[in-house]
Amino acid sequence: MEITLKGDKEIINIPSLKDKALRINLNENIYGTFAEIGAGQETVRQFFRAGGASGTIAKTMSAYDKDFSDAIYGIEDDKRYVTEARLRKMLNHEMSLIEKRITRDKHPNKIFFTYANTVATIDFAKKFKGHGWVGIKYQIEPDQDYNDIVLHIRFKENDARLQQETLGKLGTNLIYGAFYKYNEPRKLLRYLYDHLDKDQLEIDTINFSGPVFEDVDNRLMSLQLVKNNMTDAVMFAPDGNNVLPARVLYKKNILALRGSFRPVTKVNMNMFQKSFDMFVKENRVDPEKTQVVFEITLSNLRAEGEIDEQDFMDRAELLCSLGQTVLISNFQEYYKLVEYFSQYTKSRMGLSMGVNNLVDIFDEKYYRHLSGGILEAFGKLFFKDLRVYLYPMQNDDGTLTTSENLKVHPRMKELYKFFKYNGKVVDINEFDDTILNIFSRTVLKMIANGEDGWEDMLPEGVAKLIKQKSLFGCETEEVIHKE
Repeated sequence: MEITLKGDKEIINIPSLKDKALRINLNENIYGTFAEIGAGQETVRQFFRAGGASGTIAKTMSAYDKDFSDAIYGIEDDKRYVTEARLRKMLNHEMSLIEKRITRDKHPNKIFFTYANTVATIDFAKKFKGHGWVGIKYQIEPDQDYNDIVLHIRFKENDARLQQETLGKLGTNLIYGAFYKYNEPRKLLRYLYDHLDKDQLEIDTINFSGPVFEDVDNRLMSLQLVKNNMTDAVMFAPDGNNVLPARVLYKKNILALRGSFRPVTKVNMNMFQKSFDMFVKENRVDPEKTQVVFEITLSNLRAEGEIDEQDFMDRAELLCSLGQTVLISNFQEYYKLVEYFSQYTKSRMGLSMGVNNLVDIFDEKYYRHLSGGILEAFGKLFFKDLRVYLYPMQNDDGTLTTSENLKVHPRMKELYKFFKYNGKVVDINEFDDTILNIFSRTVLKMIANGEDGWEDMLPEGVAKLIKQKSLFGCETEEVIHKE
């Protein structure tokens, strides 16, 4: 019997990679194939080395040559190979081969799986560190429909061999988690980093589907990626589904609006529309290649020190219902958001914000961790052609605060004048002055107190959605009418 002492803390024992692979190999029912393109066959190597693989591995292959790959899986519309569409074709094709070649009457207890990845490792110049799509299609019961786990990764290491080894560890963790942790998808997510470090690999998109994941909300799983520091930001398309940020932002002009959106109000949408109208009139801004992003920082999702996940769901759902793309990020400072966007595009960017947000940007306390202080941050924030579109604030006496009369700290006054003079900060002059007194916090308080009139402060359809789904603690529509 193992000895325990007073004061001992419970430690989770993480199986070694060999133990994970061996457990799967020794299961007489688990049977499948490996298809790995672009970074060697590092995942299947773990299973060969563990021993007992003959009863598990039906086939392993690497269609490295593009012509061979196209002949097997077909040609993508965009002629690219490291894409989600390519990965799903690989999974579906390899699974169909297993079903054709292995008959159920001869192997009634077999549960099939196909693991696949399509990856580009670091380039020779070491400017592009590489990325890839990784996934598994598998069963838990022989007569059950298939489940899918598909994720996108970004490498952080500067050596191709190290990236290959990292991919092999991740793939082993994914296969093991798919079979033995599928009932705890949040833990499965964390276990993907077993024997890995966050500075080796970033997971920025993950999607679960299939019968064992019927109750899994992929948006919440994406939130876990940001919450667990597996990635800096995740994105949701207007249909509410997870989407790869690189796919949406690549070579686009970007207009971003940061806010709490708790809930989204008429002011938010008026700010968006008016700043968008100004942004698309700028030089070198093509409306057809412009992407609007509504961004919520993780710091705005916290309640009493913890992330309120339902609150997150409410905000994202409302914004998506308005046809907007939503970004959830770890970026407290604006310059980090701009740096993030600059990974994907060199085109023109714009930030739409209110007066209070701009005043905060000129507060030195947010930049004390930078060796260059606020000047370093502003060098990153206002690089190239970035422009701030400032929405006015109505004061208690009815006057407006704009870029012409807002007050920053005396030490920042000349710096502010510099950016204002050079056209980096411009006012949104065409706005709806009848809604300037609408604030999200006021709406939220009215909803909580059961007051009337808050519906008129929100964009069309939003109030109805809040009532129907009882968002932000709102009672259902029927209860409200009864009261």
